[in-house]
Amino acid sequence: MPETPHIVSDVMTRTVVAVGRDASFKELVETLSQWHVSAMPVLEGEGRVIGVVSEADLLPKEEFRDSDPDRFEQLRRLPDLAKAGAVTAEELMSSPAVSVHTDATLAEAARIMAVKGVKRLPVVDAEGKLQGIVSRGDLLKVFLRSEEDIEEEVRRTVVSYLFPDNSSVRVRVADGVVTLSGQLADTALIPVAARLTRAVEGVVDVECHFRGVGRDEPHHPT
Repeated sequence: MPETPHIVSDVMTRTVVAVGRDASFKELVETLSQWHVSAMPVLEGEGRVIGVVSEADLLPKEEFRDSDPDRFEQLRRLPDLAKAGAVTAEELMSSPAVSVHTDATLAEAARIMAVKGVKRLPVVDAEGKLQGIVSRGDLLKVFLRSEEDIEEEVRRTVVSYLFPDNSSVRVRVADGVVTLSGQLADTALIPVAARLTRAVEGVVDVECHFRGVGRDEPHHPT
């Protein structure tokens, strides 16, 4: 069977820039600029994540500096107006923080990012304490696996599992696309082979070019 998927702690950045709830507006701007980041966790106590403050949280202060929106616009944008008058991280942060646990799979982290519309997630332990941060780029690291590594894992965890006595099954990997080919007595296993191969991390796509024993036409997964 395919190996256990990589988890967030495998790819996260462990050195994280963070601030306390009392950090001032100017301190937040200076920290973001100094470390070239666009967002950072807000911590309390012994490192528990209570929110995230981003450049988007800071922009309303400049946006509403000299504007005089009409009453409808004021009502519609009350949260932004409140942030325009905020001066500390606690007042500015988005809370509760959208975070992910260290043992979450990369697929789970990707789904959270997509659903919540964020580019990075604080990584926390079971007690909510900050352990690192994971970004979209971190989640894509699995696609940097070498073709040799992918081929070896497909042979070991898919081909050997489904077709232990069939030496005709071949595996080829090019640009992350895995091609499975050979002759099979039981073509019903083709969709299973495709699904298990696609679950191997670093695989971009799967193509099957199997032939049933005694047949000339190729079989493709459904």
